[in-house]
Amino acid sequence: MKVDILAIGVHPDDIELGCAGTIINEIKNGKTVAIVDLTQGELGTRGTAETRYTEAAEAAKIMGVVARENLKMRDGFFTNDEAHKLQLIQAIRKYRPEIVLGNILNDRHPDHGRAGHLISDAFFLSGLSKIVTTDEAGNEQEKWRPKYFLQYIQDWYHEPDILLDISDVFEQKMQAIQAYGTQFHTSAADSESGQQTYISTPDFIESIVARARMLGKRIGVKYAEGFLSEKKIGIKSLDALVLRET
Repeated sequence: MKVDILAIGVHPDDIELGCAGTIINEIKNGKTVAIVDLTQGELGTRGTAETRYTEAAEAAKIMGVVARENLKMRDGFFTNDEAHKLQLIQAIRKYRPEIVLGNILNDRHPDHGRAGHLISDAFFLSGLSKIVTTDEAGNEQEKWRPKYFLQYIQDWYHEPDILLDISDVFEQKMQAIQAYGTQFHTSAADSESGQQTYISTPDFIESIVARARMLGKRIGVKYAEGFLSEKKIGIKSLDALVLRET
């Protein structure tokens, strides 16, 4: 399955929080997007691995992605070793994306940064022909290196290299986030009387909205998402720039 964009998140809901607006925008523009979750989020205080699968499927439906799968790495304890790199290389070669969206390299949750480095390494190694992987049917996969790995901003603020206007789809992004009723401040989560966590407070959701507004203000729009890129991004002409009156 060849897609335009592959979004990778270490926990189900990372992608929704970090880049759902961009995914929805690109799908509306005719792009195909698939999602790979590295873990089942089984260490989360609220909910279970089973509820996270249900919530992730609902969020995927809201965003409109063509596929979503879970690599079932061990939440909290996966490592950036050969076995995990090969597992992720196999997924990259399966979907053959032009762009990968993935976790930031340094963040409050140690899984985020560790996953970011794992994604970065697999992104590069996937393009080496002497690294052999096979698909589900046992057939050898062809090498594939996407053009860009863009890291979405998570809990800690990082100065973005790219800002994307998500104003037209922001409400849809928030619907995808709220699909995780066990995790965030929704009536469903409140009714479960689960233990309060960092992300289940009303303040957390308010901070997501506030950041989108702040990033949007930087480019003269209502809401935006930001990304970092290890690779410099070039353009062929100034026609690629969108000029806005402020």
